[in-house]
Amino acid sequence: MELRDIRYFVVVAEHLNLARSAEALGLSATALSKCLRRLEQQLGTKLVQRTSKGVSLTAVGTALRARIGPLQGILNDVQQEAGDLASGRAGHVHVGIGTGAPEDLIASASVALLAESSKITLKVFAENPDILSNAMRKGEIDFCLSIAQLFPSAEFAYEPLYDDQLVIFASAHHRLAKRKHISLAEITGERWVLITNSPWHASLQRVFEANKLPQPSLALDTNSEEVRIFAIAYSNYLGISSRQFVRQEARKFPLIELPISEMSNVTDSRQLAVIYRKGAYLSPAARRLIEKLKSQVKTMDAPEPATKTHKN
Repeated sequence: MELRDIRYFVVVAEHLNLARSAEALGLSATALSKCLRRLEQQLGTKLVQRTSKGVSLTAVGTALRARIGPLQGILNDVQQEAGDLASGRAGHVHVGIGTGAPEDLIASASVALLAESSKITLKVFAENPDILSNAMRKGEIDFCLSIAQLFPSAEFAYEPLYDDQLVIFASAHHRLAKRKHISLAEITGERWVLITNSPWHASLQRVFEANKLPQPSLALDTNSEEVRIFAIAYSNYLGISSRQFVRQEARKFPLIELPISEMSNVTDSRQLAVIYRKGAYLSPAARRLIEKLKSQVKTMDAPEPATKTHKN
């Protein structure tokens, strides 16, 4: 039994006239009659009978029309849902946030996507690159927003958003906060709050080594961004992170980027990217969120454009 024939029968039952029904369906009366006969043959009974004014429903035809009413509603719902899913107006998206990703970027993109449809749901969680990598391998998350260099390119595809420069930052009340020019040598006596297993720490060590200066003195080692940011904002300690991340946190805490001249020569900038497993299926809703992220980047405070795009 074809759904098309059932749909045609419903139109005939509404008009009770083959000519008008055929016109409404954009068919010839002959083609419509053929479809009706096929449906009657499959059911083994007559559904309509001719009258002087057109056609009328048989007892079976009347019963079938009553049964089809709820079915037609379900079919319309299925068609609408399929259309919503295909266009990204419905579905669930699971996203991870990794090291170096400004959380306000994913937040603003998520709000923009959710505002478009009440049929979209999101789950967003922050974790380290190892956990995010395993989650993407298992298909537990659609994609993550993180620093591309932390994920092996042989396994994951990247869609870069922007290149982010590493900067040294401090409390807005730090003794150096109002200086317009600071050399790296002037901060050798400062103490630092760092995540020592992070790429930022390794970069900082390379900068001091390249300038033949003593390695930074550690005051606090933590894997918590909240602890790190709070400790720096309300002390005389220094930190290192990406410029966009510092700008984000400076909206909530008294933080400032220090104009360290040697940092402008640091070439190991980090590329923020949308990252997903190569060959992974990205639903239309996930794709819509990625497009929202790219749109939000354009409104940010002058991030460096991404230098290269890697896709599977």
